[in-house]
Amino acid sequence: MAFSAKEVQALRQATGAGMMDCKKALEEANGDIEAAKQWLREKGLSASAKRDDRDNAQGVVALLVKSNVGAMVKLKCETDFVASSDGFKAEAEALVALVLEKGEAAVSQRATQLEDLKILLKEKIEVGDVIRIEGAAGNKIGSYSHLQGSRGINGVLIEMSGAADDLAHDVAVHIAFARPKYLNKTDVPDSVVAAERATLEVVTRNEGKPEQAIAKIVDGRVTGFFKDVCLLEQPYAKDDKLSVAAVIGAAKIIRFAQVEIG
Repeated sequence: MAFSAKEVQALRQATGAGMMDCKKALEEANGDIEAAKQWLREKGLSASAKRDDRDNAQGVVALLVKSNVGAMVKLKCETDFVASSDGFKAEAEALVALVLEKGEAAVSQRATQLEDLKILLKEKIEVGDVIRIEGAAGNKIGSYSHLQGSRGINGVLIEMSGAADDLAHDVAVHIAFARPKYLNKTDVPDSVVAAERATLEVVTRNEGKPEQAIAKIVDGRVTGFFKDVCLLEQPYAKDDKLSVAAVIGAAKIIRFAQVEIG
């Protein structure tokens, strides 16, 4: 099937592929532009395919809460310039709305749009963390999104029972900046605790502490480790004289999730 030089040029601009590759793609696709794009992608000849080994530590964390359901999606790219662009942020918002409505696996439904965005913006773009939390009846979904410029870079979702909206939000803000890895001490794997204890013992010995005092010192430092990594043990961000457990009182934290850029 015949095709024009204008069509070859259009395919080049859309994919970043070479002229001869674009001609070959159009020949294989019988002049169908979309089929030619797909042929180039499959052959690894489009510019987007050549970006797969680049680092993409920038991006957006899109967050949405509606009807006691919360969703977060990290959409990754290479530069903060692209991350701040309207088209990129719009795609992140489309993805998070889809996850909120249909679940985490629904991001696959926008695979074509993501490939087109790679071509348009000429960067390695891919979906990172995808989170969806549906609150049980009577529970509260709290959230917080920390913005840099006009884009979310640090998002938190939390489900609580027996909590008012403002408490759930305040704890989400705390999580954003304190970055706990676990909810409570019992959630920390034994292997992690054992490794930390062994490290702390070496550090304590290297400090020249008396042998008879080492065990007690290490126990104290393990307690400090729990205060660093366990949400309920952490000093509350707004009043470090209180733990998060003390602040929430009779309320309970069911689960939480944090997604960050970088």
